[in-house]
Amino acid sequence: MNQDDLEKSISSLSGWTVTGNALHRVFMFKDFLTSFGFMTMVAIEAEKMDHHPDWRNIWNRVEITLFTHDKGAITEKDVQLARIIDDIAKRWGS
Repeated sequence: MNQDDLEKSISSLSGWTVTGNALHRVFMFKDFLTSFGFMTMVAIEAEKMDHHPDWRNIWNRVEITLFTHDKGAITEKDVQLARIIDDIAKRWGS
């Protein structure tokens, strides 16, 4: 993905930032159960895409980092997964 395409794609995402060679976002939920439910739904979609996030969960907080490991950079696959994650987050109250 060239720099222009990347900037256009990222500008359409809500709350994602570029950190190094990856997309990053923090999601906040009302409690642990909600954050875990969100992560479960993201895991199902990520598995369908065979594209898995780097993430961590601390109680109601979920931090997600996306980049394509074999490319060592952000690709369209990361942007697609970020959009899916945003849709899931809306349904789960983030």
